[in-house]
Amino acid sequence: MMMPPFSVLALAVVAVGMSHPGQSTAPTTRPETTTAATASEPGFVPLFDGATFTGWDGDLTGTWRIRGDAVVGGSLEARVPRNEFLATTRNFRDFVLRLQFKLLGTDGLVNAGVQVRSQRVSGHYEMVGYQLDLGDPTWWGSLYDESRRDRVLAQSDMTVVDRVLRRSDWNDYEIRCEGRRIVAFINGAQTIDYTEPDASIPQRGRIALQIHGGGKAQVWYRQIRVRPLP
Repeated sequence: MMMPPFSVLALAVVAVGMSHPGQSTAPTTRPETTTAATASEPGFVPLFDGATFTGWDGDLTGTWRIRGDAVVGGSLEARVPRNEFLATTRNFRDFVLRLQFKLLGTDGLVNAGVQVRSQRVSGHYEMVGYQLDLGDPTWWGSLYDESRRDRVLAQSDMTVVDRVLRRSDWNDYEIRCEGRRIVAFINGAQTIDYTEPDASIPQRGRIALQIHGGGKAQVWYRQIRVRPLP
C-alpha cells in the first residue's frame, strides 16, 4: 500500500525477470513446504546473506538495519516519515520467492509489503510495481499496484487469512510470478491468484521490501530466497 497517489509519467523497466483482476481462484497446486535452509529447497538461492546488504540498495542509515539474521525496517518509537524500500540490485522475471515476515506497530498506519517486478521512481523515494501487502484490516496477502494504478488488483479473503496468520509473530510468505500470473500464499494458505490483463504492464523488475510511512511501525524480514523459473 502507498501514501496518497502521485503521477508517474514514465518508467524504464530494465533487465531480467508472474498475473483478472480482483478475484481469487482455487490454486492448481499447493505451495512447496517452506524451510529455513535453502539446502533442503532445490533450486532456491538466498537473496540476503544474513549479515550484509550486499545485493541490495536503500536507506541504510535511517530506515534499514540488520538484527541477528533479519532485515529490520521502521521504528516503534517514532513515526516512519515516508514509504521506504530495500530493493535488490538485480531484476527478476519468473520466479518463486520465499521469505518470513513479522509486522509490529504501536500507533498509526502499521503496514508493509513485498514488491515484485518493480522499479524505483527516478528522483523519488517511491517504487512502482506489484506489491504483496501486509497489514490490518484487510491488506494481508492482497495485491496492490504501487505508484501506478494505485489500487488493489486482487483482494485476499480475510476469513482464510485469519485462520493462519500469526499477528506480531513470524509468518511465511510465498510469491510465485510466472508469465502474467501472480499467486501468493501466507503460511500455506493461498491469498490471491491474479493474471495481468494489461499487456503494457512490465513483467520483470526488482524485488523489494517495504515499510509504510505514517505509523510507529516496524517490519522484520528473514530467510529471503528465490528460485528462478525457466
